[in-house]
Amino acid sequence: MSVSFDSPILDQLFNEARSFSYWQDKPVSHAQITQIYDLMKMGPTAANSCPARLVFVTSEAAKARLKPCLNEGNVAKSMSAPAVAVIGMDLEFYEKLPVLFPHTDARSWFVGKEEKIKHSALLNSCLQGAYLIMAIRSLGLDAGPMSGVNNVLLDETFFPDGKTKSIFITAFGYGDRDKLHPRHPRLGFAEACRIE
Repeated sequence: MSVSFDSPILDQLFNEARSFSYWQDKPVSHAQITQIYDLMKMGPTAANSCPARLVFVTSEAAKARLKPCLNEGNVAKSMSAPAVAVIGMDLEFYEKLPVLFPHTDARSWFVGKEEKIKHSALLNSCLQGAYLIMAIRSLGLDAGPMSGVNNVLLDETFFPDGKTKSIFITAFGYGDRDKLHPRHPRLGFAEACRIE
């Protein structure tokens, strides 16, 4: 299937989409969260490795555990959001490659290669985190990604198995557009790109 999206869809995903810090008092359902993941997981990763691991923080008890992990400037915007996703990378992602990439022995590409594991896990989990943001937007919700966290404490709190390491978080829900500041500029094509 090859179609070009109309402007309203592009606006929702890119042109008019913003990073939100203030939220409307509207819940996000477990069904919506499942739908977000089911869209996100379809984005490409190297060798279909799918190394991202997510914790969706929605309850007041879970938010109370999240709060000490946040830099001061990210507390209010996270605690007032209906949901916060903690995006982590599984450093043993390659153990699932026999299922996820079964036509060759991709697991052997990583076993015992610590730097390659870390690089691939980080790169592909960040990609999946970006897909997560786009999935959130595609369902009519808004996202507020942020990196101001204590990753050590975040890992102890939400990934205590030690094999998954947090990367960043994103609050999400229905953003309050009335409290947005003007959009910051972006680099023009000639400043960031070249065609050879």
